Amino acid sequence: MSPDTKRVVATVGGRQISLSNLTKVLYPSGYTKGDVIEYYTRIAPVMLPHLKARPVTVKRFPEGTDRSGFIEKNVPSHAPEWVRTVTLPRRGTGWGRERDSGRQVTEFTVVDDLATLTWLANLAAIELHTPMWRTGRDGQPRTPDLLVFDLDPGEPATITECCEVALALRERLEDDGIELLAKTSGSKGLQCYGRIGSRRWAAGRSNDYAHDVAEEIERSLPDLVVSRMTKSVRAGKVLIDWSQNNTAKTTVSPYSLRALDRPSVSTPVTWDEVAEGSGRHVDLLGFSPDDVLARVAERGDLFAPLLPASR
Repeated sequence: MSPDTKRVVATVGGRQISLSNLTKVLYPSGYTKGDVIEYYTRIAPVMLPHLKARPVTVKRFPEGTDRSGFIEKNVPSHAPEWVRTVTLPRRGTGWGRERDSGRQVTEFTVVDDLATLTWLANLAAIELHTPMWRTGRDGQPRTPDLLVFDLDPGEPATITECCEVALALRERLEDDGIELLAKTSGSKGLQCYGRIGSRRWAAGRSNDYAHDVAEEIERSLPDLVVSRMTKSVRAGKVLIDWSQNNTAKTTVSPYSLRALDRPSVSTPVTWDEVAEGSGRHVDLLGFSPDDVLARVAERGDLFAPLLPASR
C-alpha cells in the first residue's frame, strides 16, 4: 500500500477492514501506526494462541505514546459485527483510568483471529493485556490455567536483580512440579509464568499460592526481595507481584508492544538468557519488534509449552 494513503480497505482473513492514517507517528522514535499493524500481523501466528479465548483489555494511544492513552475493556460501539465478544460481570482491575466504568457488566473483545488483532491495531491499541484464565464455550470463565509472578525492580535495582529472583522462583516451583517460563515485561522487569490448568485450582487458589511463594522467597532473600506492595519498602529490591493471579486482574500478553518512547515488546526469553542476565552478561531489556520477529523465526515460540494441548 502507498505510504501516503490516508485510508485503505484491506482484506484480512476474509474480513474487510478499513485502515486509516497509516503514516501517523505513534512513538516519538518515529514508529508509525502502519508499523504497529505490520508488527502485529507478522507476530500473529505465535501471539494469537496466547490470546485465544481470553478477554482482552487494551491500552490505546490514538495520539501517540507520548500523550495520555486510555484503558478500554468494553468493545467499542463501532466494532464490526464479526468481532467476537464475551459479556462478564464488571470487576475492577485497579489499573488506572478506564472507560465505561459505570457499567455493571463488561463486554470484552476476544482476539481469536488475525482480523480482530488487525482491527485493534488500527485503533492504536498498542498494549494487549489478558487474565490468567480462559473462557469456555459458554463464554464464562474457566478456572485459571496460568500462574504468573511479575518481578518489578525498585531503583536502583534493575532487571539484573529480577533475573536473580526469577532463578530462585524457578527452583522453588520445581519442588511443586510447576515449570516456569520467563519473559520480559517490555518495560523494566521480568515475568514468570507456569501452566497449572491440569490442577483445576478454584478461582482464588492460585492467588493464595503465589502469595505464599512470594512471602517464602522474601524470607529466604530478605535483602533482595519484597512481597508487599508498599512503595516505601521497595527501594533497591525486587517486588514479587503475586496479585496478578487475582481473577479480576490482567498482565501484558506475550509479544505485546509496550507504550514507551521506543517500541519494545514483552518477549519470551530462555533460562540461559536469564542466568546470563543475573550476572550482567546480557541486556534483556529493549527487545524491538524486529528483534522479536527475528527471535521467533530462529527459535519459534518459547512460550508454546504454556498453551493447552488442544488449541
